[in-house]
Amino acid sequence: MTTPTYQPSPIAPPVLRELRDHDDAGVVPRPYTYDPAGAPLRCCLRRSRADERISLVSYAPLRRWAVEVGADPGAYDETGPVFVHAGPCGGADPASGHPFAETGALRAFRRYDAEGHIAGGAMVRLPDDPAGAQAAVDQALRAAFTFPDVVLVHVRAVEYGCFLYEVRRP
Repeated sequence: MTTPTYQPSPIAPPVLRELRDHDDAGVVPRPYTYDPAGAPLRCCLRRSRADERISLVSYAPLRRWAVEVGADPGAYDETGPVFVHAGPCGGADPASGHPFAETGALRAFRRYDAEGHIAGGAMVRLPDDPAGAQAAVDQALRAAFTFPDVVLVHVRAVEYGCFLYEVRRP
């Protein structure tokens, strides 16, 4: 696997420390051991493995980005559940390709402008082969950033609407 053209961003370690204490809804997370493999971890951008300690936390990705850059997303701000390791992990491997690019999956690519307002989006069904799925994600991101006002893209799972990761304009 090669490093993708558009780099997916996991949740940053300082933010993870905060979320593990109190999430973005003010709730103290309750770590547990996840027996079946497969929860999409936003801290390291991979699926969980059997017997890993994880937490499901509320996360407001657009709000946190807006605070960082001085934007005001207004009503576009939202909070949703994400899985993270219960403790520190090794983080994402930038050479592992686009995370959560399961073959045949539906992905939404939601575009945001510099104020944090939605600037369009696209839904893409990923091809049935792994290389094709990776290429489709890269193509969707390349298309999203052809719009000059787009500064940020959230990649989401269509089935649950879950935030998977963000990509910022290179």
